[in-house]
Amino acid sequence: MITILGAGVLALLITLIGTKFFIVFLVHRGYGQFIRDDGPTSHRKKRGTPTMGGLVVIAAAVLAYFLSHLITNTRITVSGVLVLGVLVATGFLGFLDDWRKISKQRSLGLKPRGKLIGQLSIGVTFGVLSLIFPAAAGDVGSHPASQYVSFLHDIDWLRLPVVLAILWMTFLITSASNAVNLTDGLDGLATGASTMVFGAFALIAIFESNQWCLTGSHLPRCYDVRDPSDLAVVAIALAAACFGFLWWNAKPAKIFLGDTGSLALGAAMAGLAIFTRTELLLIVLGLLFVIETLSVMIQVGYFKLSHGKRVFKMAPLHHHFELVGWDEPTVVVRFWIICGVSVATALGLFYGGWVWGW
Repeated sequence: MITILGAGVLALLITLIGTKFFIVFLVHRGYGQFIRDDGPTSHRKKRGTPTMGGLVVIAAAVLAYFLSHLITNTRITVSGVLVLGVLVATGFLGFLDDWRKISKQRSLGLKPRGKLIGQLSIGVTFGVLSLIFPAAAGDVGSHPASQYVSFLHDIDWLRLPVVLAILWMTFLITSASNAVNLTDGLDGLATGASTMVFGAFALIAIFESNQWCLTGSHLPRCYDVRDPSDLAVVAIALAAACFGFLWWNAKPAKIFLGDTGSLALGAAMAGLAIFTRTELLLIVLGLLFVIETLSVMIQVGYFKLSHGKRVFKMAPLHHHFELVGWDEPTVVVRFWIICGVSVATALGLFYGGWVWGW
């Protein structure tokens, strides 16, 4: 528990203090965000705001994780490193996208096909590594990932062949990564929502650690999850890093997450869902991100089928509400409320499932 608390405190301090210095560096270099010309006109004043703030969030989470283990002399696990690995890898992909926008002086970064290929490659690599690390000398528990599709735990009758299991994990990582990326369009929206989701994963992992099959064989029900307490360290580090970054990212934002941050945070959510055996529960936990993604899919699909007609004034959904007259802070706070309700519901389902015997 001390390691978990230490990771949270360190990540919070690093983002609170480090983001300020990073903003100064970006402003000095002139690395600012370019705004879509077809977006809400109120966003044009944001042109030039420093971006790539996700670098600070990623750095804070990674540093806090390793420093907390170093300070408390606790064991670093494969599960924790793999989640941080997918965070860093997708963050690097997002960085390439952000850097292309800055260097080309335009609001479009990597081509969609290139970005998708990068995400799929990262997802496949993560899936393979998650299934090849067995319990070995110095390690305890099962593989970091499971071949079963999970909801509140592994679904016993839904076991996938290895190849399909890897493809399933790749789909989760790619989908979650893009979903958070689509949601990151208003000051503080994705950052605040991510704080809640990662906080929920920390609570889930702590509970799984207390009801762990490896140390609690006497329990009527237990979780066959590898390294649950270390997953809690990763989750709380990410929650605290997002929370600290929100100080600078809330309206009026002094810095944006950029694709560097949004792609990485979504992938980390999927990684935690896979390792905590709560894959389908992620739909409830991240309902806000799901809604935002569906709004884009509906808009694009209807636009093509109707030859130019639209369901929403603009997608993702947060822009629609801006265009119907909601102030940006109103949209953000109301969407945070939606996220808070969905997170509370997901936690209720998780804890209730254990109480009711799944």
